[in-house]
Amino acid sequence: MSKTRNNHYVPQWYQEGFFEPGRSSLAFVDMAPDRKILPDGRVITQNGAWNDTPTSKAFVQRDLYSTFFGTSVNDEIERRLFGDIDGRGSQAIRAFTGTNVGEWHKHFQTFFEYLDIQKIRTPKGLDWLKAQYPKLSQNELMYEMQGIRMMHCTIWVGGVREIVSAENSDVKFIFSDHPVTIYNHAIPPTHAMGAYPLDPGIALRASQTIFPLNRDLCLILSNLEYAKDPSTGPLEKRTFARNYRQSMTRIDAFIRTRKLTAEEVTQFNFVLKSRARRYIGGGRKDWLYPEKAISQPWAELRKTFLPPKNELFHFGGEMFAKYESGHVQYQDEFGRTEKPRDFLIKAAPKQQLRPGDVCGCGSGNFFKACCQAKPQVLRPSWNERSIRERNIMLQNGIVRILGLGGEKDWIQIRRELTDEKIKNIYFLYEALWPLETDLLALLPKPDGVPRAVYTGSIHPSSIVDFALAAPLYFGEMIVAHPFIHSGVIAKKYRPTDNPRSYRQDFLKSVMFFMTIMPLVQLGLVNLIPDPCDFDFHLREQMLSMAGARATLMRLDPDKEPRLKKHMEADALRSMMLMPPDALRRQLRKLNPGMSDDEVEATMRFAERKRELDPLAVLQDGSLEGEEGGQMSMFKLAPNFEITMYLAQATGACIVTDSPFRWSEVKSAIRSRGVTATPGLARFSEQMEATKFAFPQDVMDVADHALTKTCGGYPDLFRDLFGYLSHLEERGQKPNREAQFAGRFPKIHAAAQAVIKKSGVVAKEGRVSCVLPPGGIQDNTINRLLLMSSSERHLSSVPMAFFIEDCGTGKCSILA
Repeated sequence: MSKTRNNHYVPQWYQEGFFEPGRSSLAFVDMAPDRKILPDGRVITQNGAWNDTPTSKAFVQRDLYSTFFGTSVNDEIERRLFGDIDGRGSQAIRAFTGTNVGEWHKHFQTFFEYLDIQKIRTPKGLDWLKAQYPKLSQNELMYEMQGIRMMHCTIWVGGVREIVSAENSDVKFIFSDHPVTIYNHAIPPTHAMGAYPLDPGIALRASQTIFPLNRDLCLILSNLEYAKDPSTGPLEKRTFARNYRQSMTRIDAFIRTRKLTAEEVTQFNFVLKSRARRYIGGGRKDWLYPEKAISQPWAELRKTFLPPKNELFHFGGEMFAKYESGHVQYQDEFGRTEKPRDFLIKAAPKQQLRPGDVCGCGSGNFFKACCQAKPQVLRPSWNERSIRERNIMLQNGIVRILGLGGEKDWIQIRRELTDEKIKNIYFLYEALWPLETDLLALLPKPDGVPRAVYTGSIHPSSIVDFALAAPLYFGEMIVAHPFIHSGVIAKKYRPTDNPRSYRQDFLKSVMFFMTIMPLVQLGLVNLIPDPCDFDFHLREQMLSMAGARATLMRLDPDKEPRLKKHMEADALRSMMLMPPDALRRQLRKLNPGMSDDEVEATMRFAERKRELDPLAVLQDGSLEGEEGGQMSMFKLAPNFEITMYLAQATGACIVTDSPFRWSEVKSAIRSRGVTATPGLARFSEQMEATKFAFPQDVMDVADHALTKTCGGYPDLFRDLFGYLSHLEERGQKPNREAQFAGRFPKIHAAAQAVIKKSGVVAKEGRVSCVLPPGGIQDNTINRLLLMSSSERHLSSVPMAFFIEDCGTGKCSILA
């Protein structure tokens, strides 16, 4: 069978919809025609306009979709993927050029599926996709193209849908080599956000998707907020801009009342041509030069694209659907299934903040030292309670519910712990983090601030070893939250429904949380929930990727000695929760020769040991009954995929004290076959040859942070991060690498001397690093970020660090 290597990225059946009556060819313009150098040195430009172009020769490129395996060429994507989509898509386009609502219902999903793939399959769309990754081979590009299919459908479906007509106009619609066109009145073609191969993001409020269906009809998709209020911020994201979610909509809601004038159709054609890559086509040649008739500025054209106000009643409002089970599905006008929580919403400042005002992002810092120098797109949201503010609210709730901070000691707090208290605290956590939270909007962006994502054991006994003091060296630390979210767990296992099973895990979570909160309040730690809690599609993709990786790498507790130690300790605590008689039987089973007095003495010793263990539950009989089991969770979090996801989203490096996680990082580097440059290898060797002091008390960490004892480290790592981020683009600079190697010993000697002189209790560790050219990168992570509507993220993680014990395993007073 012959191979199909000439790939039409605008299907021939679609082109035929723009033929003039009685014709079977197109008027066609090449806006960047080839140039030819004559033998005498003269340069001539080839003819760039034709009146009679057959569809077989228009909008076609050789091997655009071909994949290659050695010398073998594969055309399955053209034949199978696009063959199927074009077959179904042609029927869907025909359905929506008609007025049969039954046909709309039949082809609704296919219509938007076709629209999405048509946006990505063009040369411009594929160039955009390539720009989201450091490097993609042709085969990888085709794989990624299929991986992000239907990315835009949910947002399109949730907007205002209008089909306008040129039937009464002497000028008809044209189309381009990128026919799914995005118009945003604040982003002209010369704007950086619209520079080739970029299009304005469809989730931006004023972005409108324009797609000619044929010569007489054109589809316009507008975000509801903008349609209702055209004065809204054009570059702000629409409310609840989430891809890949279930949503209800009225399939028959289309506005089809507007008949355009020739001038208005020409304005459409001008926008279509302005955002084309190279080629445009239409029924007549004179329609292909709309710029000759357009005098309005780009922003003024928006009046033509706005849907009529009196037709917007078809869209928005609340929707309810009742199922046979009795369950009622609710959805507001933005697709949210929960009503917004007023206590999480913040009003924007009424006046421009002064440098000395508290910043609107909720960091607790002054505006001058926080967001003032950052452009709007690099600021966390100012309209919601920040991550830090929510953690402080949770802390206040825990203190109030448990009675912390008063005359009660921790033993009394544990003795008085009830199911109701546990349930209320988990309810509070769930209330502070609605399932439809846009976590990316609350997270910091890649803004040049020294920052690291910590991945390791989220356990109160292990966090103090190294992670607690890591902000001294690496700057702001992003750490996984210890509390689990009830909303993502089956009802019978939720801590809000079965709090008794969480007594032991609850104590660990509270201890971890209260230990680290002083650093959260200072802005040294960003304690964040699991991003997968708010994006089930992200969770599915992450679990699939982690499952595939698990076949190659498995966690061995013997290679994680600290984690294994905590697992054994928790197992012993669980055994001590057995009812007294059952525990006595267990003791006799383990030691058949024990006398009654010895058993009772052991019981008294066990009780005293439980009191002295801050993580032990003190209620007797916690394991009694059918529901008496205890949930015992061991978090090595975030996992590799989410660690990379967060680091790229926030412009952070990676820090871990887990040997297993470090092996995953190095494996990702080995798969790309890159190593550090010689100059940076010297820097790495210097780091690994020295010891770092990690204070064990949170207040000691805070004191050294406030006095900037270790201020030179974050500055050094920030500069190194920036250098590595542009290494492949700008090339190696040996002098700069030598400077890094020269700065480190001076900074290190001075800082360690101050920590030692302070006399704090500290543990010594060694720090290894990887600094690969091109960074640590995995295409799956870049795909996850695209799917999550992230628009400001790094294409790779420039560096990672591994902290390990020097070997003693003990803490000492450094003096």
